[in-house]
Amino acid sequence: MSRFPVAPRLVPFALGLLLAAVPANAQFETRGRSVAEFEPYSIAVGDFNHDGNLDMTVAATGLTGGPSIAVLLGKGDGSFLPTVGYNAGVGPTSIVAADFNHDGNLDLAVANSLSDYVSVFLGNGDGTFTPGPQNPTTLAPQAVVAVGDFNGDGIPDLIALSRSNPCKCISVFLGNGDGTFQDAIITEPSFDVESIGIGDFNRDGKLDVVTAGNFTVNVLLGNGDGTFKYGASFPSPESPESIAVADFNNDHKLDLAIANSEGGSVSVLIGNGNGTFQPAVDYPIAFATWVAAADLTGNHKLDLIVANDVIEGFHTYSGATVFRGNGDGTFQQPGSFYESDPVSDTSYVAVGDFNNDRKPDIAITDFGYNDIVVMLNTGVVSFTPSTMLLFNQQAVSTTSPPQKVTLTNTRSAALKVASIEAAGQFEMKTTCGKAIAAGEDCTVSVTFSPRTKGKLNGTVTLIDNASSKPQVIAMQGTGTD
Repeated sequence: MSRFPVAPRLVPFALGLLLAAVPANAQFETRGRSVAEFEPYSIAVGDFNHDGNLDMTVAATGLTGGPSIAVLLGKGDGSFLPTVGYNAGVGPTSIVAADFNHDGNLDLAVANSLSDYVSVFLGNGDGTFTPGPQNPTTLAPQAVVAVGDFNGDGIPDLIALSRSNPCKCISVFLGNGDGTFQDAIITEPSFDVESIGIGDFNRDGKLDVVTAGNFTVNVLLGNGDGTFKYGASFPSPESPESIAVADFNNDHKLDLAIANSEGGSVSVLIGNGNGTFQPAVDYPIAFATWVAAADLTGNHKLDLIVANDVIEGFHTYSGATVFRGNGDGTFQQPGSFYESDPVSDTSYVAVGDFNNDRKPDIAITDFGYNDIVVMLNTGVVSFTPSTMLLFNQQAVSTTSPPQKVTLTNTRSAALKVASIEAAGQFEMKTTCGKAIAAGEDCTVSVTFSPRTKGKLNGTVTLIDNASSKPQVIAMQGTGTD
């Protein structure tokens, strides 16, 4: 069951992101928070004002009567100008950016979960938007919208998913190239659909659609005109809320990663290149609401970034989890968890280079605090393990056995270390000196010495001459009697 009262937790596909990256290690540093509209849900990323900096637009589901679309123009350093709002339909849950009228400016399309149309905004090229000449009508409110060329004419088309009566259906709107769209081509699946992804899964040059519903994944093979024929079907866990489409094993065949919120996993299905997939491999993770794929470390292996919640006792911690890819279609587990805020609610994660350093960063929508959190991928030190250090329960006024983290300088030059310090009810010793030679490593040994009862968080902070902000090792333990 959805935890959000307004709109179903549904999101479109995400393609894997590969940048011409310099080495990075997926050590994310929170750069800042930007206020969005009420209950921000999904993000579209692009350069909306042609200044070379990535911007964001955010669809917000909240029913306030005010703006439901937020535009945040990037400064190029991971921060953004104040939000500018626009009114779409009621309850927007999904937003995409593409050039619908071929004027060289990115435009927007928004799926409205409580309005029978898709909202279109045409970009003016300066970061502002004008309502389009048409809002394509639908037979029912839409929860998902994605963009692709379904008839091969070089003009972006829209595909939208509805899960509301009278049409629990998939609608394709063929673009006319002037910001308007033809009437919807309707496909009414005989199976449950909660999320969709698009790609050429059988390599015939025509876009296909993969759908995920409760307990089933189905492939709809494109005919090249906006219609589809039924393909293969596969088992799926419960509540598949988003699909990432990418090539995880470098065999030039598209694969899938599916976030299953109530199924408690991310499912990876390796594509055979003929419209079928190998059996799913499930990676356990709690409350996964969105999954994206990107090469976070510059090793030419796609990783997974998952928006999710972690529940411990009576507390919920929301943020993003990273699963490192092995390059063969498998992923390391468990992943690194990057916390947004306690009692928050992460609904979406987007990937982009927000500070122009050619390394992919992440942005997450914080449904609970009505803002966007940007985390920059600026670390140059590889931490092993890369996960949070979790200590067993420890009696107050006693000290745990040590846990060690190896720090490796991945640069081609020596790394000058200004300081390494522990914070919280933790203590550390280190073999790291004032400098770490290129390719060399050192260790940090951490112990947990609780002075109070309850769940306790701490950090080891590394300040060096190569990162824009301190790099952090996160730690957690529980003090007991």
